[in-house]
Amino acid sequence: MKLSIIIPTYNEQNTIRKLIEHVQSVDYPVEYEIIIIDDASADRTLEKEFLIKLKNKSMEKNIRIFKNRINRGKGFSIRKGIKRAKGDIIIIQDADMEYNPHDIPKLIEPILKGEAAAVYGSRFLENPCPDGMVIPNWIANKILTKLANVLFGISLTDEATCYKAFDAKILKSLDLKANGFTFCPEVTALLAKRGVEIKELPISYHARTTKQGKKVRPMDLVFAVLMLLWQRAKK
Repeated sequence: MKLSIIIPTYNEQNTIRKLIEHVQSVDYPVEYEIIIIDDASADRTLEKEFLIKLKNKSMEKNIRIFKNRINRGKGFSIRKGIKRAKGDIIIIQDADMEYNPHDIPKLIEPILKGEAAAVYGSRFLENPCPDGMVIPNWIANKILTKLANVLFGISLTDEATCYKAFDAKILKSLDLKANGFTFCPEVTALLAKRGVEIKELPISYHARTTKQGKKVRPMDLVFAVLMLLWQRAKK
């Protein structure tokens, strides 16, 4: 068995190096690869010196790096990573240090044991008010989760979580088309329509602010709601 950790990046020069060190420090129960998809960052996220350092480690740590020629969006970058993933299990990891990579082993365990095909790391199962999450973002998360549950007959507590782990065969069989932050509602809707049960496990979380680089904006909530409604309307 092999795990593919997909890391979409865009202007993450302040956190990407530390994040990769954290990902590499985890004791995974299986072989793993790191797939970095940079979405045409305008900062020093993947500066030349850093790329060389990563490539020198790639033989040992199996790091693969891809860079979009133009900015295409988080969903596009994730889909690009999915196509290139060689693992039997795929998990999405943000580059902003909000999520702790040491939670990954427990998230993939149900998939390794054949108990689940999709596992979401919930920020709300053990803490109704996650550390640092501002009220507008808390409300947006609750709206999206409630809507997804009502539309698709599921029982999630955190639809918009970054930490989503999948059986790679099932994930690659989905007709994913989202380019932006609508990847989350799209993949959730497609799994639900396929009848795939989504298991949730609690994770640690420390939110960052817009000033610190958080990129989700109010319109992303609108697009996510529209994606859920569109997926419900489709056969």
